[in-house]
Amino acid sequence: MDSINSLFLLSGLLLALSILASRLSSLVGLPLLLIFLGLGMLAGEEGVLGIQFDDYGLAFLIGHLALAMILLDGGLRTRLKTFRVGFKPALSLATLGVFITSLVVGGIAMWVFELSLVQGLLVGAIVGSTDAAAVFSMLSGRGVNLNERVGATLEIESGTNDPMAIFLTLMLVEVLVGEIGGPVDTLLFLIKQFGLGLVIGIGIGWLSARLLRWVDLAPGLYSLLALALGFLVFGLTAFLGGSGFLAIYLAGLMIGNQPGRHLNFILPVHDGLAWLSQIGLFLVLGLLVTPSEMLHYALPALGVALALIFVARPLAVLLAIKPFFKFRWREVGFISWVGLRGAVPIVLAIFPVIGGVENASLYFNVAFAVVLMSLVIQGGSLSYMARWMKVEVPLGVTPNRRGPLGILPENDYEMFVYRVENQDLDEVPIRLLRFPSGAVISALFRQHAMLHPKGSTLLKQGDVLCVIGRSEDLPVLNRLFNGEARLKRQQAFFGTFTLDGDALMQDVAAAYGLTLSPGEEGMTLGEFVSLRVGGHPVVGDDVGWHGIHWVVSEMAGNKITKVGLRLYQ
Repeated sequence: MDSINSLFLLSGLLLALSILASRLSSLVGLPLLLIFLGLGMLAGEEGVLGIQFDDYGLAFLIGHLALAMILLDGGLRTRLKTFRVGFKPALSLATLGVFITSLVVGGIAMWVFELSLVQGLLVGAIVGSTDAAAVFSMLSGRGVNLNERVGATLEIESGTNDPMAIFLTLMLVEVLVGEIGGPVDTLLFLIKQFGLGLVIGIGIGWLSARLLRWVDLAPGLYSLLALALGFLVFGLTAFLGGSGFLAIYLAGLMIGNQPGRHLNFILPVHDGLAWLSQIGLFLVLGLLVTPSEMLHYALPALGVALALIFVARPLAVLLAIKPFFKFRWREVGFISWVGLRGAVPIVLAIFPVIGGVENASLYFNVAFAVVLMSLVIQGGSLSYMARWMKVEVPLGVTPNRRGPLGILPENDYEMFVYRVENQDLDEVPIRLLRFPSGAVISALFRQHAMLHPKGSTLLKQGDVLCVIGRSEDLPVLNRLFNGEARLKRQQAFFGTFTLDGDALMQDVAAAYGLTLSPGEEGMTLGEFVSLRVGGHPVVGDDVGWHGIHWVVSEMAGNKITKVGLRLYQ
């Protein structure tokens, strides 16, 4: 009984401290996951609480469970439209990129630790993949709004690169313990990892999405059913020899992109589950490490970590995406920098321990040290590097809250909540607002009192408006309620003037005294900019032409609708 009570006491204490430490992260700038790891180490056998935990099997189980929930949540929040610009480069990074990273780091580890070729390559394979928990956490929690091409590539890569890392790790472990199969068996294993993960993840994920949309349940049960279906996909795929991590990410993608009222009940719960998984996983991994033992490997492990960050990752990104995809050099540089390592390398480092590989503690401690360095160096400088490499896009106004009304099965009406921050709206009657034709103000709150809005009602700064409309009304509504500070940041980035993407290039050229080639005269401005950036444009893409930056400022689907003009500085 005392042991059970102690378990509740310690787990509650560590969870509470981890959650409260999130404030420290925002104040000091430390990555959250680093704080969770640190708390786990402080609570460990050489820390303040002196908790002795060396059950690698249990840690391995917790790691799989937590990573499955993190990847499911990541898939739920990834929009299919991001695959338009991010899937192909991310797939190249998840396969060729992981292989190159593992090869380069393996060669360096072999030299630094005086290992055999296979042992060195095993170190490289363990730390070769980026981590979904780290990438999702850092990109969503640092207040950095990346352009869609870069953000989508990083997120999809982190959600899909586990199969290659697992394949390489297991193959090398089998070589070291003398249980390796033939080349055909090895190739079949790799194909099964990716093939079954793709087929089962997409197939059962699509069926799960249809089921969740069709079934009528109590609100609290939708999230539990989604979690159960996700675990079903993970377990079935892994049982058949595929990658459960890839499958559950794709299942989440299918569920999250099937519109319906069920998503209102699923997303908030899974956000909490993902945070709980990250906290629990990194606390357990922090408990598992012995700091004095890790210090024994600290100096050579530091060399491996620096080689990974400054040599292996940039080389892998350069070779995996630059020859095949039209990324700007600054985008390649930022993707190289955000090769965040986290829980996945530490979980993979448990494979040699469970497999009985000689000197298995080396792989675990080196992986742990590499993760610490990655979170400190790369994670701590993410915001600065995004600004320096100019891959950040100004964050515009979005509704404070939004949610569908649940009236229509398709293209449902939503409630958007805005706070009036635009000075130009102060003392303006509601009837003079340029509202989308299908949107209406349903309620107005001023100083915590609800008013019944009329056409003659004068708006004041600080008013809170509840607007009923559809998702296609958002661009107009967001521009209408854009605050002065945000508007200045957007104008500094996109330019003071904007032109419609449908404007004819011959008219634009005549207005600005520009010269066009014969093939460009019949184009629209949007088509011209899209061609100049190599196709698949995203908001923030710019073309330097005749002393002007022509910057993509708004898009609707694949089409450029607004282009900003900014003079060279």
